[in-house]
Amino acid sequence: MSALKPKLGLIGFGAFGRLTAKHLSPQFDILAHDPAVSDGEGLARMTTLEEAAACPTVVLAVPVGVLAETVAAIAPHLAPGALILDVGSVKVKPAEVMLDGLPEGVAIVGTLPLFGPQSGKDGIAGLRIAVCPVRGDKAAWRVAAFCRKALGLKVFVVTPEDHDREAATVQGLTHLIAKVLLAMEPLPTRMTTTSFERVVQGVDMVRHDSAAVFRAIEHDNPFAAEVRRRFFDLAEQARAELDD
Repeated sequence: MSALKPKLGLIGFGAFGRLTAKHLSPQFDILAHDPAVSDGEGLARMTTLEEAAACPTVVLAVPVGVLAETVAAIAPHLAPGALILDVGSVKVKPAEVMLDGLPEGVAIVGTLPLFGPQSGKDGIAGLRIAVCPVRGDKAAWRVAAFCRKALGLKVFVVTPEDHDREAATVQGLTHLIAKVLLAMEPLPTRMTTTSFERVVQGVDMVRHDSAAVFRAIEHDNPFAAEVRRRFFDLAEQARAELDD
């Protein structure tokens, strides 16, 4: 019965918020708040910001660009000892925002599921998640254990800096290349190779990501600019070799 489940506040019920609710609703009674959404789709009960923020565990599923104002809005309503998590596309900036804006008495853990609504649509068991201790190492290890045991995820416990350093290449190049290929559509669909089809599959996995996700990955990751510079330099070098 849902009354026996621990309560979890979910701030943001967009694509990633719904994905979060889908996989956490078996373990938690989810109280969600999103001013643009009125239907919890059977996964969550939509409620006020104050009620959602007062839960023992609160997940922030909002764009990185509005995280600071979200943190300011929930801070007065958090319960002492609460656990606050974010699921933003980058980790260094959100960690700084949450440390600056949340009360001293709450634990803070940064998380990034290394999948999305498209790549996780057939189930998430065996997929990867990064867990970043921000305030309270024990809380981070509890989150890691839950993700591993309850959700079947492969967990990497890393610092926010280590996450963003690797994500600058993993996410940054994926979304950058996808943006270019989407602009080149329509792409061939008849005489294709397996390698080309894999590239198209990768593009399709991020096709519907919002502009805010792209901006966070490319602009809010402190290591992304250097990765882009190196990529463009090498691309220019390859073009020069072909033109020679």
